[in-house]
Amino acid sequence: MLKLVQVEAKLFLREGASVVFALLFPTVLLLVLGAIPALRTPDPLFGGLRFIDGYAGTLVVITLAFLGLQRVPTALATYRERGVLRRLGTTPLHPGKLLAAQLLVNLAAAVVSVVLVVAVGKLVFGIDLPHHLVGFTVAILLGAASLFAFGLVIAALASTAKSAAGWATVAFMLIMFFGGAYLPRFLLPDVINTVGQYLPPGVAALQDSWVGTAPSPLHLAVMAVIALFAGTVAARTFRWE
Repeated sequence: MLKLVQVEAKLFLREGASVVFALLFPTVLLLVLGAIPALRTPDPLFGGLRFIDGYAGTLVVITLAFLGLQRVPTALATYRERGVLRRLGTTPLHPGKLLAAQLLVNLAAAVVSVVLVVAVGKLVFGIDLPHHLVGFTVAILLGAASLFAFGLVIAALASTAKSAAGWATVAFMLIMFFGGAYLPRFLLPDVINTVGQYLPPGVAALQDSWVGTAPSPLHLAVMAVIALFAGTVAARTFRWE
């Protein structure tokens, strides 16, 4: 298992675009937005906070959405299409361990990306550290689990790597929209904001725990249910070859 994780980590690091987007893009975006003086000025629309304070949670959404809905399903569908999983099935190593290694590597990448955003935000722009650290950690873990589970469903149902990439892109764009990545959430209609609160990875829980108090137990429960349901569907429909 350790060897598998090491190999998957090396393969991940060899993908230059994935490394840049997953690990560095959210931090670079924060630096670009923070360079605009108006976005560093307290605004009544954000309860006296700055735009970059309120947008920090959305940067976490970008990281989790890319890893869970772009990289995970495409990589696993490619492994199945190329016969990697079938070949592993002829060895004492169960192919399921390869899936576990994939998830561990991508979860580690998500943690590194979030830590970079938090550290740069604090050191460069004075963004507060997450006010409710335990709630923030739980929100990230449940949000990642729900998105990774969705990614596994796409990988399970897609017949080829190209179709997996296509479906993953559609899901990625929707999650980014509802998560406030394209337009700030305060510009979105109330109904879209409400729906976005209960879609993975739970932007409301992430933002609440970062700039406010503990995340809503209901939001966390919804993420857990989605992760469990999608994970069950993926486990029952996933084909090794």
